[in-house]
Parts: sequence; structure tokens; C-alpha cells
Amino acid sequence: MDKIILYVLVIVFSNTVGAISGMGGGVIIKPVLDAVSHDPLVAINFYSSFAVFIMSIVSTIKNTKKNIDMNWGEVLYLSMGSLFGGKLGDWLFMFLKGILDNDKMLNLVQIIVVVISLILALLFSKNSGWKFSKRTSTILFLLSGVFLGTLSTFLGIGGGPINVALLIFVFNFDAKKAAIYSIASIFFSQFMKLSSLVPVLHKLPIDLHLLPFIMVSAIVGGYLGSTISAKASNKFVLNLYKVVVVFVIGLNIYNGLIILNII
Repeated sequence: MDKIILYVLVIVFSNTVGAISGMGGGVIIKPVLDAVSHDPLVAINFYSSFAVFIMSIVSTIKNTKKNIDMNWGEVLYLSMGSLFGGKLGDWLFMFLKGILDNDKMLNLVQIIVVVISLILALLFSKNSGWKFSKRTSTILFLLSGVFLGTLSTFLGIGGGPINVALLIFVFNFDAKKAAIYSIASIFFSQFMKLSSLVPVLHKLPIDLHLLPFIMVSAIVGGYLGSTISAKASNKFVLNLYKVVVVFVIGLNIYNGLIILNII
């Protein structure tokens, strides 16, 4: 029962913040569960991806109903890239898991990549002023989706912070628009990852009794987050994004130091 309460609280909070800022929640869920849960890394990655996937459905449906400014052509190309990237990221995770054959070492690799990615995301979460032709933009949306989908599924974090920073910097989106596009692309990358795991689900160290609680928590978080996001200003969304990124960098460094037995 304590484990269920822990997961519910972590996922509702993470997905609420994730839906507001476009982070997707996994960037908080993954390091928090690394720190407080005793579940294997594969299970934590799955729970995180599942929660983020459900949240992305709720948030995208809610945003669509509000007629929020979205160019569905851009979302489509970003999402198509994310589908391919999701498959690539999942393959990369399983490939490294087979090579390292050690959850702690694999987790350490993930932590290092997350910290570097988040520091870069923090530095580049501002408009570049670049302008592209329609054809170049289409190609860039597709390539961005591949890159973001690969990174998000490999890291098991949903990829949101990196998504948001890239969309703000490369395409000069404001924070709210970047958050909405990010959540939409997260849906496709996580869908690809989860669908590839369905045939082998019975072989994974996953507690299936947890999934209904994770689903409900993810729905609540996605609904709360998208409701708050609709009323929030761009400044609030961007500031929340930066605060959470700094917090997650610190949490990942803490988890890495524990793995290295430094603390």
C-alpha cells in the first residue's frame, strides 16, 4: 500500500508539472523513483513511460478541444520523427543493457546523458531568431522528432525538457506553444516504446497491479496540468520549466553520486 501511495503522489505531481511546462513528467518521475523506489531500472523506465504516455493523451485531447494554435502539419512531421526515434531509443536502451549487463552502470550512463542534455536545454531555452523556408522547416521538424524521440525513450524521461528547449531555440516558439508541441510528440515516441514492450511484458519485472493506479494518477496529472497551462502566462510556463530543470539536474547528480558510492 505504501508503494502505491508513493507512485500515485509522484506521478500526479510530476505529470501536473509536466503537462504545464511540456516536460511530460518523466523527467521528474524517473530520477525520483530511482532515489526512493527499490524497483529494477527496466520497471521504473516502463512505469515512467506508461505514465507519460497516458498524460500526453489527456493533455493533447484537452488542448485540441480548446482550439489552441497548432499547425497539425508541423506536429505530424515532428511526431513521425518521434515514432522512428522512439523505436531507435528503445533499441539503444536494450542494446546497452545487454552490453553493460549491470543496472547501476546503465543508470549512470542515463544520468550523465540527462544532466548534459538538461544543462544544454537550460542554456538554449531562448529564441535564436533563425528563419527557414517551409521545406527546410519540414525537414527540421522531422529530424528534430527523430532526435527527441530517440533521446526521450532511451532515457525513459519522456524527453520534455529537451523538446521544449529545441522548439524554442530552433523554431522560435513561445514557451506555451513549445509545451503543447512537446506533449504531442511525446505521445508518439512513448507509444512506439510501449508497443514494442507489449509482446515481452510478461518477461519483465513489472508489477501489473500498479498499472491501474499509475493510469488514474497520470490522467489526473494530465488534466490538472493542461487546465493550469491554459490559464498561465508564457512567463510563468518558462520560469516553471527552468526551476524544474535545475531541480532535476540536482536530483540526477545526487543519484549519480549514490551509484558511485561518493555519498
